[in-house]
Amino acid sequence: MTGLPPSAAVPAAAALFDLDGTLLDTAPDFTRVLNRLRAEQLLPALPLNDVRPHVSHGSNAIVRLGFPDVDAGLFEQLRTRFLDLYRAELVVDTRLFPGFEQVLDVLDAQRIPWGIVTNKPGWLTEPLLELLGLRARVRSLISGDTLPVKKPDPLPLLTAAREIGVEPARCLYLGDALRDAHAAHGAGMLALGARFGYIGAHEDPSSWPMDAWIDTPLELLSWLGLSAPSAARW
Repeated sequence: MTGLPPSAAVPAAAALFDLDGTLLDTAPDFTRVLNRLRAEQLLPALPLNDVRPHVSHGSNAIVRLGFPDVDAGLFEQLRTRFLDLYRAELVVDTRLFPGFEQVLDVLDAQRIPWGIVTNKPGWLTEPLLELLGLRARVRSLISGDTLPVKKPDPLPLLTAAREIGVEPARCLYLGDALRDAHAAHGAGMLALGARFGYIGAHEDPSSWPMDAWIDTPLELLSWLGLSAPSAARW
C-alpha cells in the first residue's frame, strides 16, 4: 500500500476506463486506415500528430478531418468505407498505453475489479479486446450501443458499477475528454483525466471538471491505494 494522493480521502475500490486515448493507443491504426481511404481518393497522407487529437471523438470526427469539404451523401459513403477498412484490421499497431499492462496485472492480482466504458460501438469494441487478449479480463464492458444513451450521460458508468458490484462513489473513472468528466461526476465517481490521451491543442483541459490528472497509467495505482510494481519485476 502507499499513501493516497492529497485529494483522495479513501482509495477507490474499482477502476473504470475509457478506451481510445485512455486504455488503448489506437491512433496509429486509425491514421493508417484514414490515409488508406485518402489514397483511394487520390489525396496525400496526413501525419499521425494531425489525426491523433480527433480519435477520441469517433469516426465522424476522423473522417471529417480527412475530408472536410465533402457533402453529406459522400461523407456517409466515406465513413462507411472507413469503418469497413478499420474493422478488417483492428489491431496492427494498436497497443495498451505504456504502463497499463502492469496496472492491469496489479489490479487482477489484488482482485480489484476494472471495466471499460466507451462510446465506441460494440461491434468494434468486442473484437478489438478479443484480439488484444483483454476481453476475458474485463469485469464490465459498456460500449456506445449497449444502452440507449452514451457518455456524457452517466448511465453507462452507473451500469458498469452495478455489473462489477461496487458502489459508484467507490469507483474512479479515467478518461481523456470533457464528456468523461461530466459522465463521471454525473455518476458520483472520482473523475481522473489521462493527460497522455488524445487531447487537442485547441482544447482547454484545465477548464474540465476533472478531480485530478495523471501523466502515466502507473500513477493510477495510488488512487486505488496500491504501489506501482518495482522496475525489477518488469
